[in-house]
Amino acid sequence: MRSATITRQTAETDISVTINLDGTGSYDNQTGIGFFDHMLDQLARHSLIDMAIRAKGDLHIDDHHTVEDTGIALGQALAQALGDKRGIVRYGSCLLPMDDALVRTALDLSARPFLIWNVDLPTAKIGSFDTELVREFFTAFATQGGITLHVDMLHGFNSHHIAEAAFKSVARALRQAVETDPRKADAIPSTKGAL
Repeated sequence: MRSATITRQTAETDISVTINLDGTGSYDNQTGIGFFDHMLDQLARHSLIDMAIRAKGDLHIDDHHTVEDTGIALGQALAQALGDKRGIVRYGSCLLPMDDALVRTALDLSARPFLIWNVDLPTAKIGSFDTELVREFFTAFATQGGITLHVDMLHGFNSHHIAEAAFKSVARALRQAVETDPRKADAIPSTKGAL
């Protein structure tokens, strides 16, 4: 099975992430941040990656460390579960509508982390959640997961819809990329022979 468990402990956070790339999208995410848990649930459900996350962080300060460190741990878990990436499709994309929001994602599990983030969240908060943390999460996730990740908002005016469309769009693109390619199940998807 392509699965991994990562634990990350710092003076600011204590995080455990378990994923299974060949799952059904089951989730059990508890970070203490309601909106973030909702987004992580969407990420699992629409990628079909089973995901269980436990995070305890310094929420008395703010949500930043918990969100960023969860992204770090989840990216590390993804990289570990992928192993040498033999047989994966590698690339994924999704154009995802959610009411007023339309978000496009293209990604490459290249081991060359890079984030292009053209997403404008018009409000500073969604409930009590700082909207700038959506980008912080994906920066950490892409960096530690070795993902070239492009996320573009084409339309949208509701911050909740835009953020949720971004998570779902990334999830659907990730679902494609981690799948086993039936025509090249034993090959590294690169002319270099390694990723």
